[in-house]
Amino acid sequence: MTAEATALRTARRERTTSESSVFVELDLDGTGRSEISTSVPFYDHMLTALAKHSSIDLTVRASGDTHIDVHHTVEDVAITLGEVLREALGNKAGIRRFGEATVPLDEALANAVVDISGRPYLVHSGEPAGQEYHLIGGHFTGSLTRHVFEAITLHAQICLHMTVLGGRDPHHIVEAQFKAFARALRAAVEPDPRVTGIPSTKGAL
Repeated sequence: MTAEATALRTARRERTTSESSVFVELDLDGTGRSEISTSVPFYDHMLTALAKHSSIDLTVRASGDTHIDVHHTVEDVAITLGEVLREALGNKAGIRRFGEATVPLDEALANAVVDISGRPYLVHSGEPAGQEYHLIGGHFTGSLTRHVFEAITLHAQICLHMTVLGGRDPHHIVEAQFKAFARALRAAVEPDPRVTGIPSTKGAL
């Protein structure tokens, strides 16, 4: 594995295993431009929405053993995305640190609260019974939604509280979560002109 980060809050990483090959590059100070190709169409749709609504420029190229299951590729992309996010944040000086967003998608509603804390933690709740069994877009199982957020939070070392407040359509329920996460993340990683140094009483995040 190789990694590269710069003071411009950009980072890139390649991750290759026997199950997948992943390349992720991002710019925290972008405009939401994206180039996404994971070989899992619904996941492409979700990552495109994540980039667009977070205003993070994001490139993802991935391939893997999707003839067995898309799980490995989806997970490895999320792991790599978390690692790159952590690298791009650097020492986290001058950021807002906290972000919150509640986002609707027709009948679905999701709330996300992010803390760029340096401590990985996920609370994920509110999905309707059976959501985890739905096969969305012919490939993406509903249970993967939580798994993606687990991998991102663990490897980015952030705290995320994701709550589904309502919803009926499985596609809408997942998409509302990705968009809520995107908007909360956008707020949390933004530079705050009133903050000097690390936004923590400990002096480190």
